[in-house]
Formats: sequence, structure tokens, C-alpha cells
Amino acid sequence: MNNKKFKILSIDGGGIKGVFPAMFLMLLEDELKNRSDGKTKIHQHFDLITGTSTGGIIAIALALGIPAKEIYHLYLDNAKSIFGNKRSFLFGQIRSSAHERNHLETLVRNKFKEANGAVEPRLKDCKTHVCIPIYDLIQGNPSVLKTKYHPAFERDYHIPAYQAAMATSAAPTYFDPYTSEYVDLNGTKKDFVNKIDGGVMANNPTLVAFLEAIKAFKVEMSDLEILSLGTGYKNFTDGNSRKRWGLYYWMRKNKRQRLIDLFMQSQSQLVANYISLLYHGIDKCEKENPNFVYDRIEVQLNEDNYIDMDESDSTKIKNFAELASIKYQHNRSSILNKHFY
Repeated sequence: MNNKKFKILSIDGGGIKGVFPAMFLMLLEDELKNRSDGKTKIHQHFDLITGTSTGGIIAIALALGIPAKEIYHLYLDNAKSIFGNKRSFLFGQIRSSAHERNHLETLVRNKFKEANGAVEPRLKDCKTHVCIPIYDLIQGNPSVLKTKYHPAFERDYHIPAYQAAMATSAAPTYFDPYTSEYVDLNGTKKDFVNKIDGGVMANNPTLVAFLEAIKAFKVEMSDLEILSLGTGYKNFTDGNSRKRWGLYYWMRKNKRQRLIDLFMQSQSQLVANYISLLYHGIDKCEKENPNFVYDRIEVQLNEDNYIDMDESDSTKIKNFAELASIKYQHNRSSILNKHFY
């Protein structure tokens, strides 16, 4: 690598809570606009961008050169139309997912196409490399959609970018599994069937990108620089000696889908813990001499600022995004110096 650092941007899943990393990146990009070297966009500063679910949409958008500000407003301005017509639990969600995908798919497809000169972009058209976790219900295993950064990666770069984004964001109970088809670059029709949200196994995809860098790019661990952006978490606790721990509690009580939140948040926190272990050792014994450059931007939530993944109230969403502004002010100098030099 000639001592050149290999730079990774990782973005967690979290539905509409994607406004948190989008706002953080928007503020960063605003500082980049006056650079004399022309590196004014986020993708120009990273060798690999990874994202899961909402983070996957953001990751692909950034890699196509879409400004973070446009991504933020895509979420904020359209939350009501994406999540506002939620099916009732009793009469709708028992048989169907909570939301229709059509409007989200149209928005993302049009935005990606606009960024690519009115031509439908494929993953190969990303301006930097991406890896996007999904789960494949046909094969029954996790999968990671990748640009062609290794000679063995012949499958995924043909996939339309918007289809990859829809696959990684097909969160169970929120959206149906994603099914579509496309014609690859060789003119062969391909099915793209029953893909679901990568958040079921890699809601925080930092470890995915870490391993891709070491194995596919042949990067030494000491040459890694990682910026990992969360979407907010709330510690899941319940000390009550309740007798009823059934489906109503886990999926509906107080209109919270506790089971989904618990799976995704615990996975994100576990990966953050493992990356921290790799970063500065057990019990931070290597804190004075860390193994690579790593920053995790995350915020702990409480009852006052917590929002659901399918929140549609614009005021609540704006207030949530403001948490990113606070985090940015606290971390601005360090992040700019370590990742945007």
C-alpha cells in the first residue's frame, strides 16, 4: 500500500434514523466545499464505503456522488409518504408488512438515475468501492453485494444500484422481501428474488468492511482508517417480574417493535465492541498504541429523543437529526484531522 492508509466509511442501519448519519455527513461535506484540492465530496475520501439497510441506501448514494445534503432531505421531505400510511397491526400487519415500498423505491431509483446523467446506474458505476450486506432467502444465507474490487467478484457489479439499495433495506415486518429482475452487462436476464435487510446479521457493517479490506484488498491492519457512524441506540432493559412475555410485549406493547430493535441494536453494539477490541486490545491495554485509526460516532437515546425506525413526524425527525449536529460539534476537529486530511 506504500504506507497509504486505506480509508473505510461504515454506516449502520436504522430506518428513518438514517437522518443521523446523513446530517453528520452533511455537516462534514459543508466543510469540504472550500478545499483547494477539489475533494469536496464524501466519496473522494474513502476507499470503501459500507452500509446496511438505511445505511446501505446512504452508502450507495454517496458512492454515486450524491451530496449528503440531498440524501438528508430525501429522508426528511419524504418520511410521511414512505412511512405515513402504516397498516394497522390487527387488520393489516398480521398478514402483511407494515409499509408499501413503492414510493421509497421510486424516490431512490430517480435520485440515483439523476446522479448518473439520467442513465440507470449499476453498482459498477459507483465512484468508490462499496460492500452492502443483505440476506438471501432463496439461498438461506447472508450475502454481501460488492463492486468489483477483486477478480473473483463477477456477480454483483451488474446489479442496478437502486435494487441493491432496496434489498438491503427490506427490513422484516416493515417491508416485504425485495424481488425484482435485471439484465446483466452480457445481456442475460437475472432474477433478484426475496432479498431482505442486511441488518438481520450485520446492522453495523464495520466488521464486514474490516475483513474485506484485509482479505480482498490485502491491507495491513495498521494501515486502516475507519469512520463508523451509528443511528442511535437505547439500552434495552426490563427489570419487571412480568408474567406475560408473549408476542404482544415483543412486537406491539406501547407500539414498539422491541424484538426487531433488540436484534439490530445488540448486533450493532456487539460489532462496535469487537472493533474496539481489535483497535486497542482487551481492557484497552493497547490504548496508548492503537492498532489502526478508528472513530465510532453514536448517540445513546432516552425516552425523550427516541424515535421508531418508521417515524413519519417531521418535527420528531428534525429533532433527532439535531443530535448529529451536537455530536458533530463535539467531534469536528478530530474527525476532520483524522479522516479528511
